[in-house]
Amino acid sequence: QVQLVESGGGLVQAGGSLRLSCAASGSGFFNIYTMGWYRQAPGKQREFVATITSGASTNYADSVKGRFTISRDNSKNTVSLQMNGLKPEDTAVYYCKQDRKYQDYWGQGTQVTVSS
Repeated sequence: QVQLVESGGGLVQAGGSLRLSCAASGSGFFNIYTMGWYRQAPGKQREFVATITSGASTNYADSVKGRFTISRDNSKNTVSLQMNGLKPEDTAVYYCKQDRKYQDYWGQGTQVTVSS
């Protein structure tokens, strides 16, 4: 079993910053899996935000490029999302995801609210 626990969400004014963290525990070797952040706004489908591979290659949604930075610490089994220049449209529940060959794992999500 794998557990992903997100933290760091909250309420912030537009233009502010937040740092989300996701701690992984359970079976498998954390460093070999691609990790990602996704988000779901009210009434909308869950969407891709950013991913980081085992080799630390990163990919971002166009909407967050230049504002968000994904990183990982394999010694602590954590992946983080530094979010700067937050906008009201970034308001959503943010989920951490671990990509495995036969099954993906999701965290429970953390709420990010950006006020205008």
